[in-house]
Amino acid sequence: MHLTTFLQSINSSTPPPQANVYLQALWHEAKGDWNKAHELIQDLPDKSAAWIHAYLHRQEGDTWNADYWYSRAGRKRPNVSLQEEWESIAATLLQEV
Repeated sequence: MHLTTFLQSINSSTPPPQANVYLQALWHEAKGDWNKAHELIQDLPDKSAAWIHAYLHRQEGDTWNADYWYSRAGRKRPNVSLQEEWESIAATLLQEV
């Protein structure tokens, strides 16, 4: 799946069937369901989940918590818009599918 296709799927009522849990979290966040996105990734121990977790806390304005999760992801908080970061995360994860 390409980023454009994934972005278009946000107009649907359910995530794409081939979307893994990380992409599902991004999909739900894009649909405005922050809580569902957070629920999906909050207990996953890997760096991809930590990156999404960091993004979610950055979005809510909890910078300290976001920075903790960026550290767990092996990243630094980016100096880009939230939309640019969302697309960067999605594009990276889509390459792994």
